[in-house]
Amino acid sequence: AAPSESAAAMPAVSEIDCAAPAAPTIEQTEGPYYKSGAPESANLATDSMPGTRLTFTGYVVDRSCAPIANAKVETWQADATGAYDNAGFSLRGWVTTDAAGRFTIGTVVPGEYPGRTEHVHVKVTPPGGATLTTQVYFPGSTANGEDGIYDPSLDLVVIQDGDAVVGTYTFVLAS
Repeated sequence: AAPSESAAAMPAVSEIDCAAPAAPTIEQTEGPYYKSGAPESANLATDSMPGTRLTFTGYVVDRSCAPIANAKVETWQADATGAYDNAGFSLRGWVTTDAAGRFTIGTVVPGEYPGRTEHVHVKVTPPGGATLTTQVYFPGSTANGEDGIYDPSLDLVVIQDGDAVVGTYTFVLAS
């Protein structure tokens, strides 16, 4: 399956959203759908995959807002209908941050499923450091208020980019 777009064609992150001393990003449950062994890939959605295209981008920084290079950013999520691929690695993958602590992943906006609002699961692991496991959300979703795990501090900054969406988040690691 061909990726939907090249990483070079994806919109760039504008700036780090951080003010030192920054509070660490909160931990959230890994959930029942994590699967180890996902491939390294910046493009998780194929051309034929239905749904609104999402460029998930951002930074990984420490509490002083200094960028963390070579951090592993792993994501997994439901498809646009709210279903996870538990047999394979569709919509699962990882990238590493560049020297500026920046990452970019091409995917689709995940769908809701019973009890959960739209969200993307994330594990962030800095070189030699502890893994942060959390989730990011879409502000303004009608299902946010009905999701017992949802936390507005984990909302993406979302902008419309034509028919696609760009969601940005700055992960602050405690150590």
